[in-house]
This record gives sequence, C-alpha cells and structure tokens, in this order.
Amino acid sequence: MLLSSTNTLENKKIISYKGIVTGESLIGANVYKDLFSGVRDVVGGRTSKYEMEIEKARDICTTSMKEKAKKLGANGIIGIEISYDNLGGTMGNTILVSAYGTAIQFE
Repeated sequence: MLLSSTNTLENKKIISYKGIVTGESLIGANVYKDLFSGVRDVVGGRTSKYEMEIEKARDICTTSMKEKAKKLGANGIIGIEISYDNLGGTMGNTILVSAYGTAIQFE
C-alpha cells in the first residue's frame, strides 16, 4: 500500500478514487509521565516517552487507514493529513491522533 501526503503520484496513473479513509488513536498521558516530561523540559533534552507513544498512535492510525483502503480495493492512499489534538483530562492529558486521506487505485 503506497501512502502519500501529496494529491497526485508522479509517474503513476490513478485509475479510480475509492473514497476517504480515516484512522484514529488516543494516547493517555498519565501524571507520572507528565511530571517526568516536565523535568526533562527544565533540564533540557527530548521527552522520548511521549515521542514513542505518539509514534505508536500514528502507526495505529496509518494501519487502520491501510486496512480500510484495502477493503475498498485500493492500493494507495493520497492526500494524507495527520492531526494531534489535546483533549485534556483529570489525571493528565489525552491526545487524539487522527489521520485521513483518499483511497485510490493506481496502475
């Protein structure tokens, strides 16, 4: 399955547009991760725990999109957009990672 953020594929002929496919994933960031992340931000460095969680959530989204596209008979998804939204929460933050694109069939 070919994935692209562009709306066209260079040197490929799009045969048909199958429809929009989506994928969503929630990340629950608990208080302990929040505290650790805050300390890392103060002393410098990257918050690798969050980065790993976001990467996993993004993978869940793209895998879900691929499965939906395959069911539609597509072999590619174009125009992919990924967004990250903080939904808040009482014990920490909940982050929604969502992705969408157009499932296509190309030669």
